[in-house]
Amino acid sequence: MRKYAGEIGLLLVAIIWGSGFVASAVSLESLSPYQVMAIRFLIAALLMSAIFMKYFKALKRSTIGAGVVLGVILFLAFTLQTVGLQYTTPSKNAFLTAVNVVIVPFIGFVLYRRKLDKYGLIGALLAVIGVGILSLQFNFSLNIGDVLTILCAVCFAFHIFFTSEFVKRHHPVEITIIQMIVAFLLSLLVVVLRGEPVLPVNMDSKGIMAAVYLGIFSTTIAFLLQTIAQKYTSETKAAIILSTEALFGTLFSIIILSEVLTLRMVIGSILILVAIITAETKLKFIQNKMSRRYYGDN
Repeated sequence: MRKYAGEIGLLLVAIIWGSGFVASAVSLESLSPYQVMAIRFLIAALLMSAIFMKYFKALKRSTIGAGVVLGVILFLAFTLQTVGLQYTTPSKNAFLTAVNVVIVPFIGFVLYRRKLDKYGLIGALLAVIGVGILSLQFNFSLNIGDVLTILCAVCFAFHIFFTSEFVKRHHPVEITIIQMIVAFLLSLLVVVLRGEPVLPVNMDSKGIMAAVYLGIFSTTIAFLLQTIAQKYTSETKAAIILSTEALFGTLFSIIILSEVLTLRMVIGSILILVAIITAETKLKFIQNKMSRRYYGDN
């Protein structure tokens, strides 16, 4: 079980983020996307600062720098995704964001000349195809919203990659605290520049509960868990496992929002699961079976 601690942790993150699709839909009924970002990062920054106060004493300049880099990338990713969603469909937005799973291995190759793992690449491609079948309505036209969402995917890919790099040298809790504070301050700046209140007076109780859920679970717990879990697995595996948020988002939409389960959803879900199995096992169980059969026959 300890061998797969990182993978299990990331799967829990994907489940939480999947449920966050429903919470986001509810919160956006009474809040602007930028207000949702500001609230969720504010709650995360306050909670983590209060719970892990002792870590502030041990903060090093290099750790603060790592947290700032992650916080800026995270803010840019969410902003591009949010703005992109205004010009494209939610299904396209979800699919194009998930393209980060293919980008992650190539970042390691370009920056550090790391060898590309063929099973990781196969798994990444299968995950993207699965998310595409799960999300897309097969309208392949490209507009400004799609371009912004692709840039968002690039940002998320860099966030996953650099998280894996930074947790090798810094404490996961410390860099998570810093990135939440940075993401909140940047989100607050956008809200102020747009002339929006951080907490609208006309916000209903359902919207408040949804925003609080996003702040506590989808941001505080999920990003802390992601940062810790990535210490125990590769960035490519992390990206593939995190792509299952689309699968869990669909499941929660069916359960909570009464969406209809379709054959396309089933096929997409199966492909995502096959992608994880391919990346995790490198299909050794098939190779071993074929090897036993070959040597057994001879």
